[in-house]
Amino acid sequence: MDSVKKYSARLFTLEVLGILVALLFLVPFYFVVVNSLKTFPELAANTAKLPQSLYLDSYTKVWTIMNFPKAFFNSLFITVVSNLGLVVISSMAAYRMVRKPSKFNNLVFLAFVAAMVIPFQSIMIPLVRVASNVGLMDSKLGLVACYFGFGVSLNTFLYHGFVKSIPQEIEESATVDGCSPYGVFWKIVFPLLKPMTMTVIILNSLWIWNDYLLPSLVLNNPELRTIPLATFSFFGQYTKQWDLALAGLTLSVLPIVIFFLMLQKHIVEGITAGSVKG
Repeated sequence: MDSVKKYSARLFTLEVLGILVALLFLVPFYFVVVNSLKTFPELAANTAKLPQSLYLDSYTKVWTIMNFPKAFFNSLFITVVSNLGLVVISSMAAYRMVRKPSKFNNLVFLAFVAAMVIPFQSIMIPLVRVASNVGLMDSKLGLVACYFGFGVSLNTFLYHGFVKSIPQEIEESATVDGCSPYGVFWKIVFPLLKPMTMTVIILNSLWIWNDYLLPSLVLNNPELRTIPLATFSFFGQYTKQWDLALAGLTLSVLPIVIFFLMLQKHIVEGITAGSVKG
C-alpha cells in the first residue's frame, strides 16, 4: 500500500509534468508540420489552426527548388564520413590516453577538454583563412576535415570515461594469447565500446546534419549545398516563402528524427556505462 501511495502521490505527478514538458517541446514541430500543409494565404491567416485540406504542392515545389536529392546526398555523405573519422580518431586517442598514462597524455587530454569551451564564433574567421590556404574551401572532404577538428574534443572526452569502465584484464589475456596492440583494440576493446560509439554517432549526426554556419563558410558552390543551406534559399532580402520553407524543413528533419528514434536507447546506455569506472 505504501508503494501504491508513493506512486500515486509523487511518481504520477512527475509523469504528468514530464508529459507536459514533452508536449511543450513538440509545439514547434506541430507548427512546422501543420503549416507546411497549408497554402500561403491560409498560413498567413492563422498559423495555429489545422489545415482545411492537405496541400501537398509545396512539397513537390520544394523537391525541385532545393534539388532535394542532391542536397540530401551531400548532407548524408558529410555526416557519414565525419562520423566514421571521428569515431576512429576519438576512440583510439582516448584508449591511448587511458591505457598509457603520462604527463604528455594528460596534457593532451586537458587540451581536448579546454577546446570544448571555445565558442565557434570566436575562431570562424581564422578558420576560413586557414581552410582557404590549405585548399579546404568548396570541398565536402574539406568540410569533413573541419568537423574532425571541432568534434574530436567532445568525442574523446566521452570515450575517455567509457574506456575506464573496461576491465584491463581482458586486454592482458588477449596480449598473452599473442594478439597485437592493434588487434587488442579492434578485436577486444572496440566492440565493447559499442554503447558509447552509438551515443557519439547520434550526437554527431544531430549536430552535423542540422549545422548551417560551418557549411555556409566552407561551401560556396551551389552543387555542394547541404539541406540547411538549400532550405535557406527560401528566405530572400525582400521575400520569405514560409509555406515552401516549412515544407523544406519538414523534409530535412524527417530523416534525422527517424534515425534518432531508432537509436535513442543507446544514449542513456552509453552515458550510464561510461560514468562508472571499472
